[in-house]
Amino acid sequence: MTERTFHTPEPIELEVKVPAGDVEIETVDGDESSVLLEGPERLLEHTRVELVGNRLIVEVAPKSPFGITIMVGDWHIGRGGLHVRARVPHGSRPDLSTASADMQLRGRFASLRAKTASGDLSVDGRIEHDAAVKTVSGDARLGTVGGSLTVQSVSGDVTAGSVDGDVHAKFVSGDLRLDHAREGNVTVQSVSGDIEIGVAAGTNLDVDAGSVSGDLTSEVPLGSDTVAIGEGPLLVVRGKTVSGDFRVFRAA
Repeated sequence: MTERTFHTPEPIELEVKVPAGDVEIETVDGDESSVLLEGPERLLEHTRVELVGNRLIVEVAPKSPFGITIMVGDWHIGRGGLHVRARVPHGSRPDLSTASADMQLRGRFASLRAKTASGDLSVDGRIEHDAAVKTVSGDARLGTVGGSLTVQSVSGDVTAGSVDGDVHAKFVSGDLRLDHAREGNVTVQSVSGDIEIGVAAGTNLDVDAGSVSGDLTSEVPLGSDTVAIGEGPLLVVRGKTVSGDFRVFRAA
């Protein structure tokens, strides 16, 4: 086990690059950041934990041999995984990369970037600005995104509680569910995946969506002629799916 503590009076950028295991990040009050690592001793020996300016880096050396190795991208993954526990100030900015580690975040974050091959991502809390997620065979669940959301997914499902800004998403064999959207642009392309968009009350809706072999349903009137109705915000939805359903529903 390895534990490091750093003086961080301001929010930081937390950069985590680990191959396998799990990552837990929590935002807290105070002027310190801490990182607790658990895992095989040889893996711990080749893991860098360092504060460089305003960047807190947790990184497994890409070509460090430990146990039986398997190449995944730039990583050699051995028998054991690495367990990362980080506590950072509210408003910090995680930048996460992993092959198969699950990632769980709790608290208030300024932004988020996450890439995973086969690990799941869960965010309980609020992302104040933009979020970008890339996943292959991993699911992602986000709470509130105050800015834009960009998603690329292959064989992974993505759900978000609410997004205040634009949404740009591309899926292959994965589903997207957005519980609450109020204004901006939602652009989604999907192959063999379902799309569900929740529209907030009082929102004017402009939808141009289609499916090659799926169903298109809506609880909200469709078509650009609805734009002229009311004085509320405008949500523009553009979506295409192959072998998937497209559904627009009224958000709770």
